[in-house]
Order: sequence, then structure tokens, then C-alpha cells
Amino acid sequence: MSEALIRQIQKAMDNHELKAYYQPQYDAITNKIVSAEALVRWIKEDGSIIPPMSFIPELEKTDAVTAVDWYMVNEACQVIKKQMESGKALPISVNFSRWHVNEEGFVDRLNSVVDSYGIKHRMIEVEITESALVAESEGIEKWIRSIRDAGYSVAIDDFGSGLSSLQFVKDMPVDILKIDKSLLSHNCENEKERIVLESIFYFAHRLKMVTVAEGVETKEQIGFLRTCNCEKIQGYYYAKPMPEEKYITLVAEKRKGIKSEDILEIQTSNSAMQLLMDAVFMKYPLVIFTNLTRNSFYMMAYENFSTTSCPSTGVFDELIVHGAATMHPDDKEIFATTFNRERLLEAQARGEKIITLTTRQMGDDGVYHEVETTDYFVKHPSVDDVIAITLCETKN
Repeated sequence: MSEALIRQIQKAMDNHELKAYYQPQYDAITNKIVSAEALVRWIKEDGSIIPPMSFIPELEKTDAVTAVDWYMVNEACQVIKKQMESGKALPISVNFSRWHVNEEGFVDRLNSVVDSYGIKHRMIEVEITESALVAESEGIEKWIRSIRDAGYSVAIDDFGSGLSSLQFVKDMPVDILKIDKSLLSHNCENEKERIVLESIFYFAHRLKMVTVAEGVETKEQIGFLRTCNCEKIQGYYYAKPMPEEKYITLVAEKRKGIKSEDILEIQTSNSAMQLLMDAVFMKYPLVIFTNLTRNSFYMMAYENFSTTSCPSTGVFDELIVHGAATMHPDDKEIFATTFNRERLLEAQARGEKIITLTTRQMGDDGVYHEVETTDYFVKHPSVDDVIAITLCETKN
């Protein structure tokens, strides 16, 4: 890499020619600004603008890019501080290159910068690119955990840009998944594109990640992303990256006299379904979906069920064996007999709709709890397989 470029960038930072532009992120349902991303711009004294792609990729070849990252953190903190003084501040995400993974004392330095402005750590989101997960696969999980332990959110940026690995995402303790704009290239009108996006949002939500769609430019994209229950939108449809002053003014104006909207009128069917599931889990903290025909199941369990030792997916026959083993000695046989797969199939064939049984099950606390287990036979619109939904409620 050119030493001349490094010197030019350092001079640009000294002269404050490097500027942080802010692109707002909007709540996909309410259309309210909820956060922003800080993006670097090089604006020379004569007013000419050098786009990031002309210098950032070259800097990223070595750790020289880290100086720009730290510069941008300071810029973001200054904006948040100004917002705090004049009103309510919003979180800002800042990009960090893979070189920081091995940087000595990274979290201490980040704390020092953020704390110097009197800002809560949750106001800064640390963004790392999807490619960084691959390049620094050995040390990055520990690095991410140290950041989150210090109170910062961590986002995977550019997911789906070409190096996607569900394995890496599954293992990383991140909070936010940012969907790359390349996955919206067909304006969400291509069936394969929609299937891919639906799958990404599904697994992200199951992993309890907040989703952000980048590069959104059309109402068609907005409409489809809402059906996927995407939480936040970033793109030209709402706003381009803008200078600090314009961003602060925009946030202040948007937060004044916001029109009160009935969330139930503007929600998507997907978000309505989430509300329904939240209500279901208040009463039934354990829900099991079973394909009796194919002897398979997967489970949705919330924290307040009496036991957390149940397998989350697998063979249904094995689940019943596991469940019977946790029952009171006097209830083991009736549980295994009632929920024997062949007997359930026979019951469904006879026209029965519901099977209910109350047993005593050993909880994680070492105490037997009275648990009511109810199987509902349902018909899937696409297949003839026998499907059962199990709802479990702890009675004491």
C-alpha cells in the first residue's frame, strides 16, 4: 500500500477533511428514525469529494485503516453528545475493520473514548463485516464477547454479500444482522429472492437478532420486508447519508410532534403473528410442532417452563422417551402410552381433535411440577402429513 496515501489520510484527519456522514435507520412499521450509521467521507478544502471506495479498500489491506475507525468513533460520540444536550440521542453504529480483532486493549480504548463523552455504551453499535468473520475466525468470537460484555451492541454488516456462512453467524454472539443490498437486487419481485430473504429473516429472528435491511430504495422492497418482520430499514427510500448538522436537525424535527398512530392498524400480518405468539407463551411456555407421519419435531420453549433439558429438534419417538424419563414414576407409563406416535396417528384417524394429559414432571429445580400436555391435530395446507401442535402448561 502507498505510504503516500497513509500520509494523505493522516493529514485529512488532522485538517478534519474526513467527515462522518450519517444515514438514518427507520423502524420498518412506524417509519420513525431509531438509529443511524456513521459513514466516512473525504471532502477536500476545494470542496471536491473523494468517495470511500477510492481509499478505504486500499487502507484495509493493512492496519492503517484502524486510525480511520477510531476517528469515526470520536465523530459519532460528538454527535451523540450534542443530541443529549439538546434532546434525546439515538444510537449510532460505527464500522470496525478485522484488524481490530487482534488489537491490544481494544475494549479498554473503546471504553476510554466513549466514557470521555459521558455516553452510555449502548449508544454505540460496533459493526463488523461478514468477511471479517471468515478472515479472523479463530479470535473473533472472543473479541465480540468482550465488546458485548462491556455493554455495546455488535452487528454483522453486509450479510449476504458473497461470503455468507450460517455456521459463523450461528456461533457468533451478535445482536444485529444487517442484510446486504445485493439481496434486494430484483426489487423483491423475484420468487427465489423472496425465498432467500424469508429464510434469512426467519433464522435471524429465531436467533433473537435484530434485522436491518440496507440499500432499500423502493416501496415494493418496503412492503415485502415488512411481511418478513424486518425491524429496521436503511436506504435511499428514506434518506441518503447526510452531514452532521442536517442529521441532528432531521432527528430533532422528526421527534417533535410525532403523529400518534395506532400500531394495530399499520402492523403486518407477520408482526400480528408475533403478538399472538407472545400471548400464547404467557400461558404455554413450551410449544412443540410435530410431523407424526415423518416422526420429526421442533420445539419453541420460553425461559419460564419448568425444565429446559428438552431437545429442541429431532425424532419424535426419542422425544417421548426423553419426556417419560423426566416424569414421576407413577406417570411414566401413562405418558409414554398416551403420546406413543402410533396411538396418536390412530386417534387422529378416528377423528379425534385433541389429546390431553396431566402428569408430574421433574423440573430443573429438582421438584415435580404438575404439567398439562395437550396435542392438537391440525392440517397443513400443502401436505397430507399428520401434524400435531403440543402446548404444555405448568400448573404449579
